[in-house]
Amino acid sequence: MDLIKLNATERKIRGKGAARRIRQEKMLPGVVYGPKMTPLVVSLDTSEFDKIIRDRGVSGLFLNLKIQGDVPQAKVVMLKELQMDPFGIEYLHADFQQIDMDTQVTVSVPVEILGTSIGVKDGGGMLQIIRRELEVICKPADTPERIEIDVTHLDIGDAVHVEEIDLGEEVQIPHDVNFTVLTVVPPAAEEEEDVAEEDELLDEEEMAETADEDAAAETTQ
Repeated sequence: MDLIKLNATERKIRGKGAARRIRQEKMLPGVVYGPKMTPLVVSLDTSEFDKIIRDRGVSGLFLNLKIQGDVPQAKVVMLKELQMDPFGIEYLHADFQQIDMDTQVTVSVPVEILGTSIGVKDGGGMLQIIRRELEVICKPADTPERIEIDVTHLDIGDAVHVEEIDLGEEVQIPHDVNFTVLTVVPPAAEEEEDVAEEDELLDEEEMAETADEDAAAETTQ
């Protein structure tokens, strides 16, 4: 696990008005908190923060936060929450949790697919990813950047469940139910063709019944 350096400045003024003014100055308001510290309100350079997010994403993001203030300090933190505007374009606020490198944390880790399944390649099926992120419990230094799942051997109808994923003794995936992470489903086109054929047969049967009823009516007359 790499600790990414991020600069921050301690700020004295709190509140929504102060946060609004900070954002107008192209800065991002944030807070740093932890079990053994008084929460600190900070501001970050939005462009610097944005570059980190674009390069690394928001999942499992650990930072070496350099805080300038009356007493400069550095804290190892993880990004706990990032608030965005309703359109998902502008950053509004960031929450950072101070962490102990020797204490386990719960982190969301992205799932990465390796290969193309035989069910997709040869059978025309579709790979359906049900969980694109999985929560893991581990020490920060043991946090995987991604959870890789090789799907090349999966045929149509096969699935990967959470209990089949082994990340080693140091990393646990908490779960009460052996839920499905991904599966290979039959090709949708074939199902649609089957439905269309059934509808066509029903239409032909209805037309035949209507013709019989018309013929019977003419005979009666």
